[in-house]
Amino acid sequence: MAKITSLAKRRGFVFPGSEIYGGLANTYDYGPLGVELLHNIKNLWWKHFVNNREDIYGLDSGVIMSPRVWEASGHTNSFTDILVDCKKCKSRIRADHLIEDHFEKKGNEIKVEGFDVEEIKNIIDKEKLVCSSCGAFDWTKPRKFNLLFETHIGIVPENKSLAYLRGEIAQGMFVNFKNVLDSLSPGLPFGLAQSGPAFRNEISLGNFIFRTLQFNLSEFEYFFNPKKQKWEKLFDYWKKEMWTWTTEILGVNKNNLRWREHTDEERSHYSKKTEDLEYSFPFGSFKELYGLAYRTDFDLKNHMEKSGVDLRYTDKETGEKFIPHVVEPTFGMDRSFLTVLLDAYSEEKGKKEERIVLKLKPYLAPYKAAVFPLLANKPELVKKAKQVYEILKPEFSTAWDDRGNIGKRYYSQDEIGTPYCITIDYDSLKQNDVTIRDRDTTKQVRIKIKELVEFLKEKIER
Repeated sequence: MAKITSLAKRRGFVFPGSEIYGGLANTYDYGPLGVELLHNIKNLWWKHFVNNREDIYGLDSGVIMSPRVWEASGHTNSFTDILVDCKKCKSRIRADHLIEDHFEKKGNEIKVEGFDVEEIKNIIDKEKLVCSSCGAFDWTKPRKFNLLFETHIGIVPENKSLAYLRGEIAQGMFVNFKNVLDSLSPGLPFGLAQSGPAFRNEISLGNFIFRTLQFNLSEFEYFFNPKKQKWEKLFDYWKKEMWTWTTEILGVNKNNLRWREHTDEERSHYSKKTEDLEYSFPFGSFKELYGLAYRTDFDLKNHMEKSGVDLRYTDKETGEKFIPHVVEPTFGMDRSFLTVLLDAYSEEKGKKEERIVLKLKPYLAPYKAAVFPLLANKPELVKKAKQVYEILKPEFSTAWDDRGNIGKRYYSQDEIGTPYCITIDYDSLKQNDVTIRDRDTTKQVRIKIKELVEFLKEKIER
């Protein structure tokens, strides 16, 4: 994990948030390479689950909605964690993480999310759990803490009204359900998808970008008629689709993945069944990557009751009105980003020095190709290389590199995952061809410049 964190900052993938002011816990900024990788993952997700399907439609709802939305969804009452404070050093930590990390170190994997305050207190006392910062066993009484970020609407203090930054992106799809029915008249089953930021007032050790105050989600609500379709079959279908996305499209090693069903205590208030697709992160066994939940008709029913607006669906064949049920696949984009980096990271012993390689799928890589003049101080080589660069730049994200010797340039591009490096040498001036090097095999072939775009398209595009 330390190697990935170091590489991420050194090469411009991820920077600590507000770093010049000492940082802000659990916040990070994506650098020039990181934002490209994140966009590639998000755009690929949208293409795979929305553009390539006829039964899922996109939305982009607001980060701030009426506070009544969060009251109706149960988030103002139920969206809570239990936390404790160390009386000695004043550290604050989520109690479930404190307990689970303790048992993990002992080789036992348990989940206590959903336990009540008294159960949490009894475990802390029985195990005599100490503060990881100062080693003291002196905790405040566990208490609940709501994860919603509060804000206020209005510029005059006495007229300000309470609002929340969204703690999940699902509610925007439920409150727009009727708008979609009225405008598109989709037939069941169908899904509403969106991708964007959510905010949670986490009190937790973040483990880099695994857990942050602001994070990116991509998910969809898949609505269906429970009388015509069994939720179990839909649940299993999306479970397989999520596995395919993770292993075949993102390229994550299936040996590092597993499914785990939530216990009754752990499961969210709106869910009848939830399973997490977990990844073996280096900071402790398996942790949640994605989630799949059967939300029944909980959300639409509650919004219908609280708003007074009819959110029922009318069956086009029978005329029957009913509230559809929902299966919800949720994908954390920041965790996808971290997982892809971890899974692609490789160290290989070269002839002279160790080679660090990010073996990203070519269509995910921040740069698809890098162009080098063999020598930076030879104008004729630089001119030819610039011509090749200008040909590729409109087609692919392409890097220009004329620093140092050619070997160091290769290793530099390997470290950021660039799949192909193109070198312009003296033969290029005579024969209008280039040397192209494969990142993973390091093998090189010569290819005509006029064939370069098609060659790369065949290798890179999905």
